[in-house]
Amino acid sequence: MISKDDLQKRTHSPWVQTEIGTGHIESTGQVLQLSIGNAAKQQYSNAQISDYNYQSFQFRWRPPVRMSVIARASVAGNQLRGTAGFGFWNHPFSPDVRAHRWPRLPQAIWFFFGSPPNDMQLAYDVPGQGWKAAQIDAGRPQALGLIPLALPALLFLRIPTVYRRIYPKIQHALAIHEAKLDDKLLAETHKYTIEWRADGATFFVDDQAVLKTAAAPRGPCGFIAWLDNQYAIVTPQGRFGAGVIPIERDQSLWLDQIVIESA
Repeated sequence: MISKDDLQKRTHSPWVQTEIGTGHIESTGQVLQLSIGNAAKQQYSNAQISDYNYQSFQFRWRPPVRMSVIARASVAGNQLRGTAGFGFWNHPFSPDVRAHRWPRLPQAIWFFFGSPPNDMQLAYDVPGQGWKAAQIDAGRPQALGLIPLALPALLFLRIPTVYRRIYPKIQHALAIHEAKLDDKLLAETHKYTIEWRADGATFFVDDQAVLKTAAAPRGPCGFIAWLDNQYAIVTPQGRFGAGVIPIERDQSLWLDQIVIESA
């Protein structure tokens, strides 16, 4: 088990801390604060903790795992800029990766927020922005079999009737599941829990299930919690893009508790 309380023991902290641009991490009492301040138009800023480093990328977590995080942001989702969240992923690519490492097919199971112009329409009928419970495993055998069809699929999925009929099958192959959460939750203190099993996952907010899935990422993945000012655009219709968002005022993500344990 890893607990955020261990962060108070600086020499034994399990967290790798990353501060880029105006990103800043501060520990006050039992609260860990990730913050970014005023950021210029092209300045990437990130405040992040993880349980892996950029030299080895050794990820320790496979199902069964249970994670609980008590968190809140300084503002609600309609005012927060950039992306934020916490959970597990395999760090497939990121603007802050300085090591020589090829991109990976993404695996993630987490609570994720993205503000406009972020637009990641990965789940059918779920908006590409906002606060979500979400998962994906693009490296599953079912997903790898779709790679030769990727280019023609991007073309045909622009046709609404084809998208409605075909994309749910693609989503199933990639183990994509998402549930939109109320953006107002971000400015309030809540407990977020993920029960990650080999045969699926359950996401909870304040012990109330908000998403149940019948498949889940295989792992291994590493834990991450972050707040940054980037955005990404990925849609089934072939829209892709990425960049940074100017930050005009300070914003923070407070983590009151992080508990991760093998179930």
